[in-house]
Amino acid sequence: GYALGCHIGDKSALERVRRIRRLDANHNFTLVCRDLSELGTFARVDNTAFRLIKAHTPGPYTFIMQATGEVPRRLLHAKRKTIGLRVPDNAIALALLESLNEPLMSVSLILPGDEMPMTDPYDIRDTLQHELDLVIDGGFCGMEPTTVIDLVDEVPVIVRKGQGDWSAFEPE
Repeated sequence: GYALGCHIGDKSALERVRRIRRLDANHNFTLVCRDLSELGTFARVDNTAFRLIKAHTPGPYTFIMQATGEVPRRLLHAKRKTIGLRVPDNAIALALLESLNEPLMSVSLILPGDEMPMTDPYDIRDTLQHELDLVIDGGFCGMEPTTVIDLVDEVPVIVRKGQGDWSAFEPE
C-alpha cells in the first residue's frame, strides 16, 4: 500500500506527516529498512525476535521493538520508546532505500476520518500534491495493511492483522 515517508533526520518533513495524518506523540512510526542488517542499529533485537523477523522478511510485516539511541526521539512512541521496523518486498521501496542508503521513516497513507489507506496514485496526487515533495506512482494497490507485531516483550502480540500469515505470532 501507499505510505508517507521522509528521511529519519528531517524534522520539518516529520511535522508535515504528523499534520497530514493528525498523529499524536503516541503513534508508532516505522523505519523501513533495506534488509535485516539495519535492524540492529535501530532496535534491540534478541535471538528469538531475530529468528521470527528473519522468517517473515522481506514481507508485509511491521515489528514494534524497543528502540536504540540511534533513533531520533521525535520518531519514538512517547511513552514506550518503541519504533516500528519493516523490510518490504516491494521493488520501488527497495530501490528508493538503496538510493538513499538509509532507512526511511514511514506511516501508512490513511487520511483523518478514513479507515482504509489511499490506493489510487491519481487521487493521492490530487489530494496531497501541494503538501508533499514527491508522489511516486506505483500503480493501484491493495487496501489491506501490513500485519503489525509487537515484539517488545517475550511473547509476541498481534497489534493489527493484515497481509501475510500471522499464525506464527498467535499464542498456542
